[in-house]
Amino acid sequence: MQNEEGQNMDRYILRKCSATNWLITSKDHASVQINVAHLDERGVYTGQFSTFALCGFIRAQRDADNALDCLWQKKKVESRQQ
Repeated sequence: MQNEEGQNMDRYILRKCSATNWLITSKDHASVQINVAHLDERGVYTGQFSTFALCGFIRAQRDADNALDCLWQKKKVESRQQ
């Protein structure tokens, strides 16, 4: 597919599940993408966020909340080390 400037553009951008690292296909209608806001020490939104994608399999197994919690804890540790 090409846009008005003649550049090649993809119609569908593949995503990977943040928990399992599986590809999320276009037919996975149970998948979700969640943005988690970053807060400062006073609890005020900084304008930044982290994006996590969860596939339908994780949600069907009822592991989404646990997976999101583990991903967020890992992200917090990584951001403090930098």
